[in-house]
Amino acid sequence: MKNEQNNIAGPIGVFDSGYGGLTILEAFRKELPQYNYIYLGDNARAPYGSRSFDVVYEFTRQAVMKLFELGCRLIILGCNTASAKALRTIQQHDLPQMDNSLRRVLGIIHPTVEAIGDITHTNHVGILATEGTIKSNSYALEINKLHPNIAVTGVSCPLWVPIIENNEADGEGADYFVKKRIDTIMSLDSQIDTLILGCTHYPLLLPKIKKYTPKGVQVVAQGQYVAKSLANYLQRHPDIEQLCIKQGVTQYYTTENAERFKESAKIFLHEDISVQHIDLE
Repeated sequence: MKNEQNNIAGPIGVFDSGYGGLTILEAFRKELPQYNYIYLGDNARAPYGSRSFDVVYEFTRQAVMKLFELGCRLIILGCNTASAKALRTIQQHDLPQMDNSLRRVLGIIHPTVEAIGDITHTNHVGILATEGTIKSNSYALEINKLHPNIAVTGVSCPLWVPIIENNEADGEGADYFVKKRIDTIMSLDSQIDTLILGCTHYPLLLPKIKKYTPKGVQVVAQGQYVAKSLANYLQRHPDIEQLCIKQGVTQYYTTENAERFKESAKIFLHEDISVQHIDLE
C-alpha cells in the first residue's frame, strides 16, 4: 500500500504567508499551464516578515505538511521570508525523516540569485525586501556563494506590503514610500545597476518602482526567473515531473476567511476564484 501511495501523482503546491505568492503562481501558470496547482496562503498569521526564525520555520513546516496531505509531491515556498528562514531546515531535517523520498520542497531565492550574474554589469546589486528577509541576509549569502565578486546592499520596505494589500498600489500616497526606499538604497551604493524585488508582493508596485528608479538600473521581479527555474527542474527530474498532475486546474486555500481572500486575490489575479478555508494547527 505504501509503495502504491508513493506513486500517486498530485498537484504542485505553492505556499505563501499571504497573497504575494500569487505573483509566483501566476508566473508558473503562464510558463507551465499544463500542471495542476494548489495555492495555500497562511493569511490568518501573516505577515511573516518580522517573525523569528523559529516561528517562521514552524508555521512553514505546518503548511508544507498540509500540502503533502493534500497530495502535493513538489512544493515551492513562494515566500521570500519562508525561503530565507525555513527552507533549509525543512530540506535537511524534515524531508529525510519521511518514508517517501519522492517529495521535494524548493524556494524562490536561489533561482533569482542564479540569474543575477547575467543581469548586472557593475557587479553592484540592491535588494528591496521585508525586514525578515533583509535581516536573514539570505540574498547576500546566496549571491556570495554563486557570484563572490558582486556587492550586495539591502533595504527593508515595511510599508510596501500594507500599501498593496489595501489596494493602494496605484494611489498617489504610494509614490512617497516607493521613492523614499529607492532613494535610500541608491544613496547607500550609487553603483547599483540591478534592484531585486525580494518580496513577491512588490511586482504590483512595479510601475511606481520603475518611475523612481534611476535610468540604467534594471528592476528584477522574481516570477519569470522562478518559473523558468521550475521548468528546468522538472526537465532535469523526470521522477518528480511524472508525479505532477497535468490537467491545468488550480485550487486555492487560505487560513483566513475565504471570502476575504477571494476579494483580495483579485488585486493579484484579476479574476474570480473559488477558495476554501483550511486549518494548519
